[in-house]
Amino acid sequence: MITALCALVGCKPSGAPVSYWEQGIPTYELVQVIPVAGRQGIAIDSNYYYVSDTKVLYKYDKTGKLVMKNDQPFQHPEIANHFGDIDIRNGEIYCGIEKFQYGRGYNIAVSIYDAETLTWKRDLPWSPESGQVEVSGLAVDRENGLVWMSDWVDSRYVYAYDLETGKYHSKMQCRPTPYWCQGIFVKEGKMLFAADDGEALYGIPDNLYIADVSDVPFTGLVQGREVVRESPFSVQLDESGKPVCRTGLIAGGAKGGQLAHFREMSDFRRCGEIEGLAIDPVNSNLVVLNNRGTRIVLGMSEGPLVDEGYTEEIHELYIYERR
Repeated sequence: MITALCALVGCKPSGAPVSYWEQGIPTYELVQVIPVAGRQGIAIDSNYYYVSDTKVLYKYDKTGKLVMKNDQPFQHPEIANHFGDIDIRNGEIYCGIEKFQYGRGYNIAVSIYDAETLTWKRDLPWSPESGQVEVSGLAVDRENGLVWMSDWVDSRYVYAYDLETGKYHSKMQCRPTPYWCQGIFVKEGKMLFAADDGEALYGIPDNLYIADVSDVPFTGLVQGREVVRESPFSVQLDESGKPVCRTGLIAGGAKGGQLAHFREMSDFRRCGEIEGLAIDPVNSNLVVLNNRGTRIVLGMSEGPLVDEGYTEEIHELYIYERR
């Protein structure tokens, strides 16, 4: 594992300048847990934690004191009712939004909010031709000028859009697939994935994974022909039982990405539903959002675990120092 991860993050010879990922195999120690009101995502700048709930944006100082919230963030709440994980760049919060209902997302977009006021500024459009069917997380790739979106329904791919033009750039196939991906974060060409791949019922922890995204060539959308899918895992059939095809814009290609296991989240207070993650730009702390205390059905909370003494779902930021 050490050799594989060192190769993945590109360790340099002794004495050469090193970056965040090239300082050896990262290990983290839990130093603080902060309760928050949001259950979806986390973004961090020099002074604040920004936390997304399903339908609310929150702003906290780094002691965990609530500074501000926007509880009416959607411009068209009839078509979008759900935030996923979030990120921040140049004073703007990037949020993946959608209408989410029991395991499926609709009307996907990237909504951008002002970090000072939490007010909406503009949207970047989504390209359904990419194959993406849900947006669980979003990450800004500052080095390559991209914004990435993950897909909880079908976590085989993550999808990249150009930050300047807003147009679809490409996608990366995740091998192996971190199923039920909830959040992503990009730093210096490496993507971290938070996967809700444990089993809370049995006390099996969720996990983090890492992949190299430093070189993702543009493939865009091209004219082509592909099968019509009823879901990510089934195709539409005609009366004779053959797959229905369509012609038009389709994804022009994809990069194959190799994922490595990064960390098992066995130090959560209770196994639950892992969500977003981020790295603090000031002190390099790893911050992960986790929910506990309710039964989750297809990504939606269905009430507290009363037999364990819970009366509501608890949302917490886990703060890890790099060692």
